[in-house]
Amino acid sequence: MKRIYDMVIIGGGPAGYTAALYAARAGLKAVVLEKLSAGGQMALSSQIDNYPGFEEGIDGFELAERMQRQAERFGAETELAEVTGVRLDRDVKEIGTSEGTFYGRTVVIATGANPRTLGLPGEEALVGQGVNYCAACDGMFYRDKTVVVVGGGNTAAADAMLLSRIAKKVILVHRRDTLRATKIYHEPLMNAPNVEFRWNSAVTELLRGGKLRGVKIRDVNTGAESEIDCDGLFVSIGRAPATALVGDQLNLDAAGYILADESTRTSLPGVYAVGDVRAKALRQVVTAVADGAMAVHAAEGYLAEHENRLW
Repeated sequence: MKRIYDMVIIGGGPAGYTAALYAARAGLKAVVLEKLSAGGQMALSSQIDNYPGFEEGIDGFELAERMQRQAERFGAETELAEVTGVRLDRDVKEIGTSEGTFYGRTVVIATGANPRTLGLPGEEALVGQGVNYCAACDGMFYRDKTVVVVGGGNTAAADAMLLSRIAKKVILVHRRDTLRATKIYHEPLMNAPNVEFRWNSAVTELLRGGKLRGVKIRDVNTGAESEIDCDGLFVSIGRAPATALVGDQLNLDAAGYILADESTRTSLPGVYAVGDVRAKALRQVVTAVADGAMAVHAAEGYLAEHENRLW
């Protein structure tokens, strides 16, 4: 017989496991489908200092494991399975995976968003060794040091502003001759005494010893190359939401994020989007866990209203 869960959660990051915790504590039968291990992007951070309750900070992988164990203590299940397809436009939703088909009266999409990378040789190996993708997460490691920020949109501008209050020097590298960011960022950045701009430039090589020691840049107009010595590099060219599985079934915004209100309800009944995959202003661990709790609150109401059809 096929097993039908009250809630199937796709993705085992902080949003997904918070949803699992709240669902299990509410008496709902919940399963988390995760293809690798708990944590998502959070697990890649060696030190998280902005999540409340850990005055000395905590390793992201350890925090993820704690979240998983806490949810499972109350009865939530975890299945290591890669989701291959979903059918969400029905009362009981179907989730095809590498380990068979799962059925859920409600589904929580917690697939996250991946940072866009520069695609340079050695970039992956230098993550945590000078290469970073989140200034709010990792900026404090570069107090009184020199950092390079790559990008020219709102993310890069906001990251450069944040880092200018922490680092000794911030060098913003952008392939155009002006920022694409909204005007509100322009004047504060231009007036910041420790922010320097390298216009019409692209990072072409990462220079390393045991860790990142600098970058090589090329002028996109003249082809002239130069090197910048730095302690850290922040790649701020946006994120790619993991919505390939659901993009043809749920409403997305122009950037590909799932459109869901603050209740996390999507365009389909009984389907919720939480964490970094949802269109929202701030993507942090603390906002992800808030989404997970809100999704269960919304799902409980949905299940109560549709009890006759779903059981």
